[in-house]
Amino acid sequence: MKAEGHPTLNNVCFIDVATGRRFLTKSTLKSARKEQIDGKDYFVVLRDVTMDSHPAYTGEKRLVDTAGRVEKFTTKFKRGTAPKK
Repeated sequence: MKAEGHPTLNNVCFIDVATGRRFLTKSTLKSARKEQIDGKDYFVVLRDVTMDSHPAYTGEKRLVDTAGRVEKFTTKFKRGTAPKK
């Protein structure tokens, strides 16, 4: 295999913003922020949703206000009228 054809694997620390939990793994991702954990350098990648905070994994149910969004859409794109500010 050619060495220049494959991306390098880096030590990466994914941090769940909602829970603060850290996932140490290897990935081809890089970031500007680095941390030293257990004597190794890790690229730090922040994530809004991971398996630690996703409702499908945690069993939480979240309600979404669809009526408000539909009304906002119809008022915004009504013909002949400008959107309210």
